[in-house]
Order: sequence, then structure tokens, then C-alpha cells
Amino acid sequence: MAYLSGVNYLNVVKFMATVKVKFRTSRVPGKAGVIYYQLYHKQDCKQITTGFRIPRQCWDAERGELIVLPEYEGLLRNYQRRIEYDISLLQRLIREEDERKQDYLLSDIIALFRSSLAQTSVLAYIQEQIAVLRRNRQWGTARNYRRMLNSFSAFLQGNDIPFGLLDEELVLAYNDWLLDRKIVRNSISFYMRILRSVYNKAVRQHFAEQSFPFQHVYTGIDRTCKRAVNENIIVSLQQLDLSFSASLAFARDLFLFSYCTRGMAFVDVAYLRKENVERGLISYIRHKTGQRLTIRMEPCIEEIIARYQDPSGKRPYLFPILTSEDPEKAYRQYLTALGYQNQKLKRISELLGKNLSMSSYTARHTWATAARNRNVPLSIISAGMGHSSEKTTQIYLDSLENSLIDRVNQRILERLNHGISI
Repeated sequence: MAYLSGVNYLNVVKFMATVKVKFRTSRVPGKAGVIYYQLYHKQDCKQITTGFRIPRQCWDAERGELIVLPEYEGLLRNYQRRIEYDISLLQRLIREEDERKQDYLLSDIIALFRSSLAQTSVLAYIQEQIAVLRRNRQWGTARNYRRMLNSFSAFLQGNDIPFGLLDEELVLAYNDWLLDRKIVRNSISFYMRILRSVYNKAVRQHFAEQSFPFQHVYTGIDRTCKRAVNENIIVSLQQLDLSFSASLAFARDLFLFSYCTRGMAFVDVAYLRKENVERGLISYIRHKTGQRLTIRMEPCIEEIIARYQDPSGKRPYLFPILTSEDPEKAYRQYLTALGYQNQKLKRISELLGKNLSMSSYTARHTWATAARNRNVPLSIISAGMGHSSEKTTQIYLDSLENSLIDRVNQRILERLNHGISI
């Protein structure tokens, strides 16, 4: 058995008002009790109930300290940090009121305390950022923020915290929590980058003081496994008889369209409008980067577009993927269509019978690989795909680069190899 040191919660604060930390046992046998703060001032007594519920055996009433039990260690350490922060905040508010030498009520202190927490709490702030993103119709970014919020909230067990507690120790604990749940490095980095972005914005808005809490966690992007397929597979896919299934044929055609348009992302394919196609060119703005790209129409592209022309002329989109003009509804339709597309591509992979695992991203990787196989400079591939930097393109081409280097090395060592007898 060990005690969490750092603050003796029973110490009386040497101000006119005093604060103590107490534990209230549940009336239900075996159920966790709750920690609360008890304030005294001029014979008045009030309580602030927290959301910190702990088993009876985790509290020492005599010493006024949390008791560490191995099965609750992570939870208790988070509670300790929050209690210390709350007590410090209450003490500061009381001190400020005393220094004003004005009469005040405990209800005034409690109102200031709750107002301070509301203004600086992390989970509430993230919720606000999600609302802003949604108002700005940044549905994808809002969805990513929501994923991070759900993860971070689960780590905190639903207990909101002030930005003052979002320090390096807590970030490292969150990192360990993710690792314990077998979350891969790229996903951990995804959560950390978004949380860091939220934190930095809070710093700029003076809700937090910059302490660089993310400097010792991974926020990069690991190179992905090769997801391209051989160009022969693309030809086989084009020639595959899918007349028995219109849905499979449509999924195949969307995949080929993506490949033929320099790996156009599925989100951009879905949102293409008829006015994006004009005078033999496809001109559109990438959803991810906001970059405008222009692609010359090739016969294979024209054929796919012609196959899905809208006879009524009422459909605003180029392909029958989205139907709604409402931005939020259209985005939900896109997410549904993306999942459906990947399901169909998985079925098509099985029909090709070559141990493939195609997804909507495969077309993009395959075009990049095909370009590199033709010795197209990396800068041109990057520009063609609308990447913000060549570093992003290099992630796509990592395994290909290794094979190219191996072939170059083979040519360099050709004369030496001829002299070897195995």
C-alpha cells in the first residue's frame, strides 16, 4: 500500500476561508464513493462535489490522502493531479478576494471556481472547436477532431480537465494508455497531432501557458506498407467481365477513373461536378489541400464519364455517388459511399484471384508507382498528385525506391558479380 504524496488535503488553508478535501461513502454497499471539497467561511459551510468516484479502500480519512492500489493506479494519479489543481485554484480565488478586503460569500468563490474551470477545460474546448469546424463546413476535420475527442475522453474516463493539467506528464500517460491498447504508431501520432493543434490554439487564445508537452511523444508519420498493384493488374481489371453486377462494375470504373486521373482521391471523385469538365479538361480543387489541379482528358477517362452520363441532366455531380446539395448530408453520403466502394473492391480483388487487397487508395499508390517506374522525377509526381510536399509522395513510393536502388546497385556491381563463382 502506498500514498499519493504532494499535497496533504487536510491542511487548513491560512486564509479567511478554508478548504478541505473529503470523501463521501456511497449508501449502496460496495459502490464507489465520491470526493468533494468542503469550504468554510464565517460559520458558513458549502460543498463542491467532484466527479471523482473511488472505492472506499482508496481513501485514508485520517491522513486525508488517496491510497494507491495497483488496480486503480492510473485513475488515482489522474484524480490526484486534478485535485491538486482544483485546490490551488480555490486557494488563489480566496486569496484574491481576501486581498480586495471586501466581504464575500462562499457562493461567490464557488461561482468563480466553476467559471474558471468552464473557460479553460480541455474537453469542452475541443467540443467548441468541433462546432466551429462544422460551421465552416470542414466536415472531415471535424470528424477527425471527434475521433480524437472520443479517445482522449476515454483516457480521462470522461472527466474534463483544465488546460493547466495538460502537461508533458499527462501527454506521456495518454501515449502509454494508447500503446497499452495496441494502437499503432501512426494512429497515436494522429491523435497527438490533433491534440497538439488544439493545445497550441488554446495557448494563442491565452487559455494555457506554453510548456511544450508534446516534445517527447511521436507526432510523425511512419512510412506505409506498399499498397500499389502491378500495372498488369490494372489492365486485367479493365478487361474483367462484370456484366453480372452493375455495382461491381461501377466500383471498378471509379477505381480506374481514379487511376487514370493521376490517382484522384475518392473524395474528389465523389464531389466532381459537371462544370468541372470542360473543353477536354478536368479542373477541380483538392478537398485535402485546397490545391487546384487540371487534368487533360484521355480516351479511357472520357469512356468512363460517358458511361455514367445523366440523361435527365438534373444531377449536379459527375458520377451517381452523391445526391444531396446540403454540405453535411453530402459528406455523410460520401463516407457511406467510401465504405461501400472499399467493400466492392475487396470483392473484385477476390475475383481477380491474385492475393490482392485493393482499396480506394490503391489506385493513387499505383499511379505514383507507375510514374516512378518510368523514371518520372519525384517533383513531377508530387505536383501531379497534388501533394503539399515531396515528402508525402516519398511515403507512397518507399518500397519502390528500395527496388530501384537495388537495381541500380546491381548494375554498379555487374562486373564484380560476373567474377563470382557460387
